[in-house]
Amino acid sequence: MSFKIPLQGDSAKILVIDDEPEVLELVSEFLKREGYDVMTEASSTKGIEKAKSFHPDLILLDIIMPKLDGYEVCKLLKKNESTKNIPVIFLTGKDVSEDHHKSFQVGGDMFIKKPFSRESLTRIVKLVLETLYM
Repeated sequence: MSFKIPLQGDSAKILVIDDEPEVLELVSEFLKREGYDVMTEASSTKGIEKAKSFHPDLILLDIIMPKLDGYEVCKLLKKNESTKNIPVIFLTGKDVSEDHHKSFQVGGDMFIKKPFSRESLTRIVKLVLETLYM
């Protein structure tokens, strides 16, 4: 799958998968203020299906979730032909040293520790998207 570079006026599509409604609302609000097209999902299994149908340019993925954790979700996304090239930024409140290495092992592109500021979130999202389109 090849990514299209958003043209001027187009906004990148971002899927946020997190089981905490407050986090979904906050991240969605932050990213929409920056002009991104944002879709959210609270279920890890439904998040995988949304990734296949929404075709996001980027996925923000919580690590600790019921049923499938973020690591398993990322592994499944990276094995699927239609989602394998979508960059994944992990979000977590867990210990950074524990999760950092594993996040990259399963195919993650970046790691953000909760809590985070709007500025740090949007800076990292922009960095990953700009790197993708270079």
